[in-house]
Amino acid sequence: MGDRSFADLVALIDRLRGPEGCPWDRAQDHRSLRPYVLEEAHEVVQAIDGGDPGALADELGDLLLQVLLHAQIASETGVFTIDEVIDGLADKLVRRHPHVFSDAPGDLSSIRRTWDDVKRTENHDSSLLPPLLEARKLVERFDGVLPASASAEPEIRAGRRLLEAIAGVWKDGHDPQIALRKAVDDARVQEQQR
Repeated sequence: MGDRSFADLVALIDRLRGPEGCPWDRAQDHRSLRPYVLEEAHEVVQAIDGGDPGALADELGDLLLQVLLHAQIASETGVFTIDEVIDGLADKLVRRHPHVFSDAPGDLSSIRRTWDDVKRTENHDSSLLPPLLEARKLVERFDGVLPASASAEPEIRAGRRLLEAIAGVWKDGHDPQIALRKAVDDARVQEQQR
């Protein structure tokens, strides 16, 4: 096990972004790093699916690098620091877990309801998510039972069929996005074998 601390890692990122650091790292900004955040998150999921703890630790490190780079960039312009990110996360965890940190009910339906209520007060806009993820979150809020729709519009009816499929996949205990990714990968393998 290594002997480097979180503070050592923050200092390393600061050095990489400094005048004597790496030209690539210095050239990055929040916008240029966007694709890497998504890429690293997907690679974490692949490592989980692969069942290799070493690969998972490696990919989590790459995802943490993205967090640290964004925090460093923000700190250079005086917007926020990594300490503020940590404080904000700790506050959010306490706020979203009143069943642990206060006397709120601890049954699963109360926990889910409280979580949703707290997120609404935090002004989360799920319409900014990719449609498949937004649909999964909607299905989760309805516990897999979608309210009926009276719309006769063909695209809405087609979309409802997709929502129902997502609800079924979620009810079966699978994340629809991951299941779809695996099905697409499997179809590619089948196509290559033709």
